[in-house]
Amino acid sequence: MVIATCEVDYAGRLSAHLPKATRLLMVKADGSVLVHSDGGSYKPLNWMSPPCTLIERDGEWTVKNKAGETLVIRIEEILSDSTHHLGVDPGLMKDGVEAHLQALLADHLDVIGAGLRLVRREYPTPIGPVDILAREDVGTVAIEVKRVVEISAVEQLTRYLDLLNRSSKIAPVRGVLAGNVVKPQAKTLAEDRGITCVTTDYDELRGLTDPTARLF
Repeated sequence: MVIATCEVDYAGRLSAHLPKATRLLMVKADGSVLVHSDGGSYKPLNWMSPPCTLIERDGEWTVKNKAGETLVIRIEEILSDSTHHLGVDPGLMKDGVEAHLQALLADHLDVIGAGLRLVRREYPTPIGPVDILAREDVGTVAIEVKRVVEISAVEQLTRYLDLLNRSSKIAPVRGVLAGNVVKPQAKTLAEDRGITCVTTDYDELRGLTDPTARLF
Protein backbone atom coordinates (compact mmCIF):
# COMPACT_ATOMS: atom_id res chain seq x y z
CA MET A 1 0.00 0.00 0.00
CA VAL A 2 1.59 3.24 -1.20
CA ILE A 3 0.50 6.84 -0.81
CA ALA A 4 2.21 8.82 -3.53
CA THR A 5 2.09 11.85 -5.78
CA CYS A 6 1.60 10.33 -9.20
CA GLU A 7 -0.05 10.47 -12.59
CA VAL A 8 -1.72 7.51 -14.27
CA ASP A 9 -2.39 6.48 -17.86
CA TYR A 10 -4.57 3.59 -18.97
CA ALA A 11 -4.55 2.17 -22.52
CA GLY A 12 -6.84 -0.61 -23.70
CA ARG A 13 -10.36 -0.65 -25.12
CA LEU A 14 -10.27 3.08 -24.42
CA SER A 15 -7.69 5.49 -22.95
CA ALA A 16 -7.78 7.50 -19.74
CA HIS A 17 -5.44 9.90 -17.97
CA LEU A 18 -5.28 10.90 -14.32
CA PRO A 19 -3.24 14.11 -13.83
CA LYS A 20 -0.69 14.46 -11.08
CA ALA A 21 -2.20 14.24 -7.58
CA THR A 22 -1.75 12.44 -4.27
CA ARG A 23 -3.35 9.00 -4.42
CA LEU A 24 -3.49 5.64 -2.68
CA LEU A 25 -1.96 2.79 -4.70
CA MET A 26 -2.87 -0.75 -3.66
CA VAL A 27 -1.28 -3.99 -4.85
CA LYS A 28 -3.29 -6.93 -3.52
CA ALA A 29 -2.16 -10.50 -2.97
CA ASP A 30 -4.35 -11.70 -5.85
CA GLY A 31 -2.31 -9.49 -8.22
CA SER A 32 -4.83 -6.70 -8.71
CA VAL A 33 -3.63 -3.10 -8.75
CA LEU A 34 -5.95 -0.26 -7.70
CA VAL A 35 -5.62 3.52 -7.75
CA HIS A 36 -7.76 5.35 -5.16
CA SER A 37 -8.42 8.95 -4.20
CA ASP A 38 -10.19 10.39 -1.15
CA GLY A 39 -13.36 10.83 -3.21
CA GLY A 40 -15.58 8.34 -4.98
CA SER A 41 -16.40 6.17 -1.98
CA TYR A 42 -15.12 2.58 -2.37
CA LYS A 43 -14.63 2.64 -6.15
CA PRO A 44 -11.06 3.07 -7.44
CA LEU A 45 -10.25 5.70 -10.06
CA ASN A 46 -8.55 3.05 -12.12
CA TRP A 47 -7.53 -0.55 -11.65
CA MET A 48 -6.19 -3.70 -13.29
CA SER A 49 -7.71 -7.06 -12.46
CA PRO A 50 -5.65 -10.26 -12.23
CA PRO A 51 -4.01 -12.05 -13.83
CA CYS A 52 -1.59 -9.25 -14.66
CA THR A 53 2.10 -8.40 -14.36
CA LEU A 54 3.65 -5.40 -12.61
CA ILE A 55 7.10 -4.10 -13.56
CA GLU A 56 8.63 -1.34 -11.42
CA ARG A 57 11.44 0.68 -12.96
CA ASP A 58 12.79 4.19 -12.28
CA GLY A 59 9.72 5.40 -10.39
CA GLU A 60 7.29 3.98 -12.95
CA TRP A 61 4.91 1.06 -12.50
CA THR A 62 3.78 -0.68 -15.68
CA VAL A 63 0.88 -3.08 -15.18
CA LYS A 64 -0.24 -5.28 -18.07
CA ASN A 65 -2.97 -7.91 -18.28
CA LYS A 66 -3.35 -10.86 -20.65
CA ALA A 67 -5.61 -8.82 -22.95
CA GLY A 68 -2.74 -6.39 -23.57
CA GLU A 69 -4.27 -3.50 -21.62
CA THR A 70 -1.74 -1.38 -19.74
CA LEU A 71 -1.83 0.83 -16.66
CA VAL A 72 1.21 3.09 -16.26
CA ILE A 73 1.72 4.85 -12.91
CA ARG A 74 4.45 7.50 -12.83
CA ILE A 75 5.43 8.25 -9.24
CA GLU A 76 6.91 11.64 -8.40
CA GLU A 77 7.07 11.29 -4.60
CA ILE A 78 6.25 8.48 -2.16
CA LEU A 79 4.69 9.72 1.07
CA SER A 80 4.06 6.33 2.68
CA ASP A 81 4.91 2.74 1.79
CA SER A 82 3.68 -0.23 3.85
CA THR A 83 2.97 -3.93 3.46
CA HIS A 84 0.30 -5.84 5.36
CA HIS A 85 -0.46 -9.56 5.15
CA LEU A 86 -4.17 -10.10 5.77
CA GLY A 87 -4.17 -13.89 5.79
CA VAL A 88 -6.90 -16.13 4.40
CA ASP A 89 -10.23 -14.38 4.05
CA PRO A 90 -13.25 -16.46 5.13
CA GLY A 91 -15.33 -14.89 2.38
CA LEU A 92 -18.50 -12.85 2.44
CA MET A 93 -21.30 -14.31 4.53
CA LYS A 94 -24.41 -14.20 2.39
CA ASP A 95 -27.62 -12.85 3.85
CA GLY A 96 -30.66 -15.08 4.11
CA VAL A 97 -32.18 -14.12 0.78
CA GLU A 98 -28.97 -14.59 -1.20
CA ALA A 99 -28.10 -17.90 0.46
CA HIS A 100 -31.65 -19.19 -0.09
CA LEU A 101 -31.59 -18.05 -3.72
CA GLN A 102 -28.37 -20.01 -4.23
CA ALA A 103 -29.97 -23.14 -2.78
CA LEU A 104 -33.11 -22.73 -4.92
CA LEU A 105 -31.10 -22.27 -8.11
CA ALA A 106 -28.98 -25.33 -7.33
CA ASP A 107 -32.24 -27.33 -7.13
CA HIS A 108 -33.66 -25.74 -10.31
CA LEU A 109 -30.73 -25.45 -12.71
CA ASP A 110 -33.16 -25.42 -15.62
CA VAL A 111 -33.67 -21.74 -14.73
CA ILE A 112 -30.05 -21.16 -15.78
CA GLY A 113 -30.10 -23.42 -18.82
CA ALA A 114 -31.38 -26.75 -20.12
CA GLY A 115 -29.35 -29.86 -19.45
CA LEU A 116 -27.24 -28.53 -16.57
CA ARG A 117 -26.16 -31.06 -13.93
CA LEU A 118 -25.06 -29.96 -10.47
CA VAL A 119 -21.45 -30.70 -9.51
CA ARG A 120 -21.61 -28.97 -6.12
CA ARG A 121 -22.44 -25.76 -4.31
CA GLU A 122 -19.66 -23.62 -2.83
CA TYR A 123 -17.06 -25.19 -5.13
CA PRO A 124 -13.70 -24.37 -3.48
CA THR A 125 -10.92 -22.44 -5.22
CA PRO A 126 -7.76 -20.80 -3.81
CA ILE A 127 -9.43 -17.37 -4.13
CA GLY A 128 -12.83 -18.26 -2.72
CA PRO A 129 -15.79 -20.59 -3.35
CA VAL A 130 -17.81 -20.54 -6.56
CA ASP A 131 -21.50 -20.45 -5.60
CA ILE A 132 -22.57 -23.23 -7.99
CA LEU A 133 -20.56 -25.42 -10.34
CA ALA A 134 -22.50 -27.40 -12.96
CA ARG A 135 -21.74 -29.56 -15.96
CA GLU A 136 -23.17 -29.36 -19.45
CA ASP A 137 -22.47 -31.41 -22.57
CA VAL A 138 -19.72 -29.09 -23.83
CA GLY A 139 -18.02 -28.20 -20.55
CA THR A 140 -18.54 -26.64 -17.14
CA VAL A 141 -20.59 -23.68 -15.89
CA ALA A 142 -19.57 -21.48 -12.94
CA ILE A 143 -22.59 -19.67 -11.49
CA GLU A 144 -22.31 -16.71 -9.14
CA VAL A 145 -25.51 -15.72 -7.31
CA LYS A 146 -26.29 -12.18 -6.12
CA ARG A 147 -29.44 -10.38 -5.08
CA VAL A 148 -28.20 -7.46 -7.18
CA VAL A 149 -25.64 -8.13 -9.92
CA GLU A 150 -23.21 -5.20 -10.09
CA ILE A 151 -19.82 -4.63 -11.72
CA SER A 152 -18.06 -6.06 -8.67
CA ALA A 153 -19.82 -9.39 -9.29
CA VAL A 154 -18.55 -9.43 -12.89
CA GLU A 155 -15.00 -8.82 -11.66
CA GLN A 156 -15.36 -11.57 -9.05
CA LEU A 157 -16.63 -14.15 -11.54
CA THR A 158 -13.94 -13.13 -14.06
CA ARG A 159 -11.28 -14.01 -11.49
CA TYR A 160 -12.91 -17.39 -10.86
CA LEU A 161 -13.11 -18.15 -14.59
CA ASP A 162 -9.46 -17.22 -15.17
CA LEU A 163 -8.49 -19.71 -12.47
CA LEU A 164 -10.93 -22.51 -13.33
CA ASN A 165 -10.04 -22.49 -17.02
CA ARG A 166 -6.46 -23.41 -16.14
CA SER A 167 -7.68 -26.83 -14.97
CA SER A 168 -7.72 -29.43 -17.74
CA LYS A 169 -10.18 -31.48 -15.67
CA ILE A 170 -13.04 -28.99 -15.92
CA ALA A 171 -12.15 -26.57 -18.75
CA PRO A 172 -13.71 -25.05 -20.72
CA VAL A 173 -15.64 -23.14 -18.08
CA ARG A 174 -18.17 -20.45 -18.94
CA GLY A 175 -19.71 -18.02 -16.46
CA VAL A 176 -23.25 -17.13 -15.45
CA LEU A 177 -24.33 -14.33 -13.11
CA ALA A 178 -27.78 -14.84 -11.59
CA GLY A 179 -29.71 -12.34 -9.49
CA ASN A 180 -33.01 -10.63 -8.87
CA VAL A 181 -31.65 -7.42 -10.41
CA VAL A 182 -28.93 -7.03 -13.07
CA LYS A 183 -27.52 -3.51 -13.27
CA PRO A 184 -27.12 -2.24 -16.88
CA GLN A 185 -23.41 -1.47 -16.42
CA ALA A 186 -22.80 -4.97 -15.08
CA LYS A 187 -24.71 -6.52 -17.99
CA THR A 188 -22.61 -4.57 -20.51
CA LEU A 189 -19.31 -5.58 -18.90
CA ALA A 190 -20.44 -9.19 -18.52
CA GLU A 191 -21.41 -9.45 -22.19
CA ASP A 192 -18.04 -7.99 -23.18
CA ARG A 193 -16.36 -10.79 -21.22
CA GLY A 194 -18.58 -13.57 -22.51
CA ILE A 195 -20.49 -13.96 -19.25
CA THR A 196 -24.25 -14.64 -19.33
CA CYS A 197 -26.64 -12.75 -17.03
CA VAL A 198 -29.88 -14.31 -15.80
CA THR A 199 -32.56 -12.44 -13.87
CA THR A 200 -34.51 -14.48 -11.33
CA ASP A 201 -37.69 -13.99 -9.37
CA TYR A 202 -37.02 -14.96 -5.76
CA ASP A 203 -40.70 -15.18 -4.79
CA GLU A 204 -41.48 -17.23 -7.87
CA LEU A 205 -38.61 -19.59 -7.17
CA ARG A 206 -39.91 -20.11 -3.63
CA GLY A 207 -43.50 -20.66 -4.63
CA LEU A 208 -43.56 -22.45 -7.98
CA THR A 209 -42.58 -25.98 -8.91
CA ASP A 210 -41.59 -24.83 -12.38
CA PRO A 211 -39.81 -21.46 -11.91
CA THR A 212 -38.68 -19.41 -14.87
CA ALA A 213 -36.23 -16.58 -15.49
CA ARG A 214 -35.53 -14.10 -18.22
CA LEU A 215 -32.26 -14.69 -20.07
CA PHE A 216 -30.41 -11.71 -21.53
